[in-house]
Amino acid sequence: MAETISEARKRISFAHNMPHVATARHECEELGQSPQKEQIIVVEEDGLSFRQHMLAGSIAGIIEHVAMFPVDTVKTRVQMLSGPPCASVHSLSKAFSSVMKIEGPLGFYRGIGAMVLGAGPSHAAYFAVYEAFKEKFGGNEPGHHPLAHMAAGACATVANDAVLTPMDVVKQRLQLSCSPYRGVLDCIKKMLKEEGLRAFYASYRTTVLMNIPFVGVHFASYEAAKKVLNDLSLDRTGEENFLTHVVAGGAAGALASAVTTPLDVVKTRLQCQGVCGAERYCNSSISEVIRRVITREGPKGLFRGMKPRVLFHTPAAAISWSTYEAGKAFLQRWNERPPSVS
Repeated sequence: MAETISEARKRISFAHNMPHVATARHECEELGQSPQKEQIIVVEEDGLSFRQHMLAGSIAGIIEHVAMFPVDTVKTRVQMLSGPPCASVHSLSKAFSSVMKIEGPLGFYRGIGAMVLGAGPSHAAYFAVYEAFKEKFGGNEPGHHPLAHMAAGACATVANDAVLTPMDVVKQRLQLSCSPYRGVLDCIKKMLKEEGLRAFYASYRTTVLMNIPFVGVHFASYEAAKKVLNDLSLDRTGEENFLTHVVAGGAAGALASAVTTPLDVVKTRLQCQGVCGAERYCNSSISEVIRRVITREGPKGLFRGMKPRVLFHTPAAAISWSTYEAGKAFLQRWNERPPSVS
């Protein structure tokens, strides 16, 4: 029986471990048929368009951050060195009990509105750019390509941080104990009035410098763990299962978050400087912040919050990757649906 256009599209777009960027025009030419104008669209390695990667990434980002927001609040409290009247906390358990005792369960969710506003568009850019550059750098070719995955991740984080950083600053200021802001809009207005637009990007350079090694380790670890788990799987059909994404994502998140904790401490200090009695810096120099932290707290000060950071990123990465891959699978099935008969 002659192969249909849709069958050829599926064969070309979803062949296991086959690198490509195909188009509907190529498929039709292969079959000796003339393509329709509306069929000429770029098909990525996994069969999804750039916009579909953005949609899957946006959903994954929002679900990840909402689910793990209480742990993120605890991490921020542990990393900050506040002044009177706000007391600093140095341990995970003390930070948790302090929030529960003084603010109640809702205290863990202060600033969540800012994170939702930032996480959706930033993660849309994050995953879409990653997929595009992974294809460009040869990360979809057969075999393991950690450098391609790391390079694609570095490109992705530049786009992600440009979108997320302003809302991340607002989020962290609202997460502080004794935060002087009533909500997201109040924080934005006061920051613009008292510190100017520059305050929203005071930590951008640090964030990018932190996230480039973070996502480099993260993406390379994720792809490597996924490949190992797929090789060990008894399922030889080439289909990746939910557990693979959860385990690979969690392992990648744990490793990447642990090794980048010092830069995360610097980022938090820059974002929350001058709030709740916290130290203020004359510029956004990373080396200056590191020097002051070591002078006042010793080298261990650069690793404050590592435990809650790992506790955040391990399940967060598992949630994010599994949600993202599930979203991609759904959109792939959507693309494969038979055309409606008018």
